[in-house]
Amino acid sequence: MSRVYNFSAGPAMLPEEVLQQAKEELLDWQGTGMSVMEMSHRGKAFMSIASQAEQDLRELLDIPGDYRVLFLQGGASSQFAMVPLNLLGEKRQADYYRTGSWSKKAIAEAKRYCAVNVVADTEGAGGFTTVPDEGGVTFSAEAAYVHYTPNETIEGVEFPYIPDTGDLPLVADMSSTLLSRPLDVRRFGVIYAGAQKNIGPAGLTVVIVREDLLGRAQPATPTMFDYQTHARSGSMYNTPPTYSWYLAGLVFAWLKRRGGLAAMAETNRRKAQKLYHAIDSSDFYHNPVDPACRSWMNVPFTLADPALDETFLAEARAAGLETLKGHRSVGGMRASIYNAMPEEGVDALVAFMREFERRHG
Repeated sequence: MSRVYNFSAGPAMLPEEVLQQAKEELLDWQGTGMSVMEMSHRGKAFMSIASQAEQDLRELLDIPGDYRVLFLQGGASSQFAMVPLNLLGEKRQADYYRTGSWSKKAIAEAKRYCAVNVVADTEGAGGFTTVPDEGGVTFSAEAAYVHYTPNETIEGVEFPYIPDTGDLPLVADMSSTLLSRPLDVRRFGVIYAGAQKNIGPAGLTVVIVREDLLGRAQPATPTMFDYQTHARSGSMYNTPPTYSWYLAGLVFAWLKRRGGLAAMAETNRRKAQKLYHAIDSSDFYHNPVDPACRSWMNVPFTLADPALDETFLAEARAAGLETLKGHRSVGGMRASIYNAMPEEGVDALVAFMREFERRHG
């Protein structure tokens, strides 16, 4: 059976080259006679895998030496609690942008630990379709940090800029954008990302935290929720998600072979432009997001006649185009076109959309 083009928002498709390497190494990693998933996380073999993965990630993102890279469990949703628990210090307030479903969840969790000041709320009658104007937000002097979600995976809304928060640490949930393009890590206090979009399989969460923000955890913070715990132990305080970490390392190496994040950005830009052009040049398809704030990674669109949705999905599956159904809160379709989605996959989707419109429009 041939592989399909999987447009899932996550877990998302992985590079076929990475999967082939994992297949070849599944039973015997480099002559050890065992699979990576059988190795002791403290053994020499896995420690070398972990070290190389971090080294490659640091190189890809040009991570400064005063930032720690943590490989954790719990998904980005655990970070909704870990961020306030670790960063509040003596303060009892944090500033949050409310720009979509995931930032709403982050706010709801943060309210369990502190007062949340919503500095911008972009929900309108049509839902979330834009972001605040750059420079149009005022931050609170009482805030311990500022949190935002650069890309709202469900609504397909993306910040085209990094907020300037001055001396306040900026925290970003980059689950759906990390590694999709170059990034100035120095602009952030904390970056976190669930792996299952651009990094690797589900089960791993990457946290990049500036060292001066460590050691501020609230007294009641569980040991496993303290960034300092993991920074001191090299993410080995307990058994980490070893196989997901290994696969992430293979993805990092794959990105380097493809020219790094600058090359990936060019490919991702082209993919998004092709798909948005197909939508905008038709009266049959529609994307509700402000063109200045459209996501490179998640492209929602609706059909002129919603009664055709199921037909569209069924015919798309028959054409090898999978997981295009939109999130239940938004409806319609959503094509997630992360790093591992080849340009040919987007070309195939665009061709299918045009042919579907010809027959049903």
